[in-house]
Amino acid sequence: MEQIRTLSALLEYAKKVGKEQGPKKVSVAMAEDAGLISALEEARTAGFANSILVGNASKIKAAAEQAGVDLANYKVIDESNEGQMGMKSVALVSSGEADIYMKGQIHTNNFLRAMLNKEVGLRSGKNTISHCYFHTVEGFDHVFFIADAAFNMYPDLAAKADILQNTVNLARAFGVEEPKVAVLAAVEVVNPDMACTLDAAALTQMNRRGQIKNCIVDGPFALDNAVSEESAKTKGIVSPVAGHADVMIVPNIDAGNMMVKALVYFSKNETAGLILGATAPVVLTSRADSPRAKLLSVAAAVALSAFQKKK
Repeated sequence: MEQIRTLSALLEYAKKVGKEQGPKKVSVAMAEDAGLISALEEARTAGFANSILVGNASKIKAAAEQAGVDLANYKVIDESNEGQMGMKSVALVSSGEADIYMKGQIHTNNFLRAMLNKEVGLRSGKNTISHCYFHTVEGFDHVFFIADAAFNMYPDLAAKADILQNTVNLARAFGVEEPKVAVLAAVEVVNPDMACTLDAAALTQMNRRGQIKNCIVDGPFALDNAVSEESAKTKGIVSPVAGHADVMIVPNIDAGNMMVKALVYFSKNETAGLILGATAPVVLTSRADSPRAKLLSVAAAVALSAFQKKK
């Protein structure tokens, strides 16, 4: 497939998947918000996702009326207990009735508790579950994938290896055949007093030994060396990743969260995100996210689901 370089192109690819494979089914926990239902309706009319709405039926009906959406096109499962909304929603995915698990108005702790449930949840063995933000930023010609800025707080080396591989798989679902991965730190040299630079060097070597696959990993990189070829040349860094990173692995949630919010507020960009590493794509959006951001996240989940089916 052709590499997806903009999030508008992502929507077009999701439409193509829907046309060729049929729409994916999205199970939405606590689907009681007009903006959310509006985004789901756009995904439905575009042909790439049909949704099952779990929650208080009267509140779902009121939200749909506010959004101007006809619920005749949706399956609604009436449930008033928030914890059970998550359990019923995720069970639809683990049983194969739905392809994607999505957060609505449900509190994050209840949503994740259901996702991690041993009986009906979406855990995939011992693999670390992680989050990835993906961005387009004015002035750059491709999508950036940044992990983990939302889920794992202070991952160790083993967790970072899983986070990296999860994120590479998403980049490949966007058509990036061999993603270039920059493992970020404050500096671009290994410093024994900075643990994140040691992790970066270890991840680089793990990639060279085939322990991390289908990508090119290098690090440590300071951010400027990862995205600016000129900066890398100035510092004498010779690497296929330098200045050309598709994926950026941050050392911890503090650095990642600040980096993502700086992109969102200090640049002209589009941003969305997914939970990765589960047995099915998981859409974890904020209740404050725009309908557009929710639509893009669903489109990314559709692309990832299609990619996982090919593997």
